Amino acid sequence: MSGLRVAALIYCMVNAVIFGVGTILIVSLPAVMSHAFFWMPALVTASFVISAPLSWFIAPWMMVRFMRAPII
Repeated sequence: MSGLRVAALIYCMVNAVIFGVGTILIVSLPAVMSHAFFWMPALVTASFVISAPLSWFIAPWMMVRFMRAPII
């Protein structure tokens, strides 16, 4: 399986984690919560953008296990 395919599979999970952590931060901080109408759309955009390079960085680590083991 190529690195691009693995990165595409990981992308949704990484995006969900980044969005979840960001949402918890926005909701838990009162100063940020008062401007949530600005920060939530910014978080959605940022999570889409940040997830792509992060999943591309994680993909080789996910493939290491299968590169070491011989396929019978």
